[in-house]
Amino acid sequence: MADPARRHATYDDLRAVPRHLVAEIIGGTLRTHPRPAPRHAHASSRLGARLNRYFDEGDGGPGGWWILDEPELHFTSGDIVVPDIAGWRVERMPELPVTAYFDLVPDWVCEVLSPSTAAEDRADKMPVYAEAGVQFAWLIDPLLRTLEAFELEGVRWFLRATYRDDALVRAAPFESMELALDALWSAPRRS
Repeated sequence: MADPARRHATYDDLRAVPRHLVAEIIGGTLRTHPRPAPRHAHASSRLGARLNRYFDEGDGGPGGWWILDEPELHFTSGDIVVPDIAGWRVERMPELPVTAYFDLVPDWVCEVLSPSTAAEDRADKMPVYAEAGVQFAWLIDPLLRTLEAFELEGVRWFLRATYRDDALVRAAPFESMELALDALWSAPRRS
């Protein structure tokens, strides 16, 4: 049972958090965690770059998407979350908003799991995304070297596929692109 005396966190509370932390409001509670660790940041950056090139810029791919790192999402439930990457189809969001946040639910989100955030990403944020109506979600674990692809059916997530190590991935909503999963954990090429 919720404590009736507990005050729900506000956007002002979130804005007061030091910049070196990621701040979110889930279920009325302000939650913070440090910026991503190097392996987490590397996997997220690599995935974002590949999706951006193919689906945002349309370089060799269909285009038609906005792919953004760490957007601040404001849902009608009052939850404010920051996924590692999110994407919107251009037909649903023809232009970027002028606000510092997004109130239009993304079509796809990706969380890159770390030991300090994995439980919260799975148990707390995934239900928030489902309630908001996000249609697709990916969970990437750079330590286990896995990608889990989920699709929303009604109000429940269904795991469509799990990929690992060096698998070649074609996962919704980006199945027109083949992603070599090992690109998310491999070291840069040397000249």
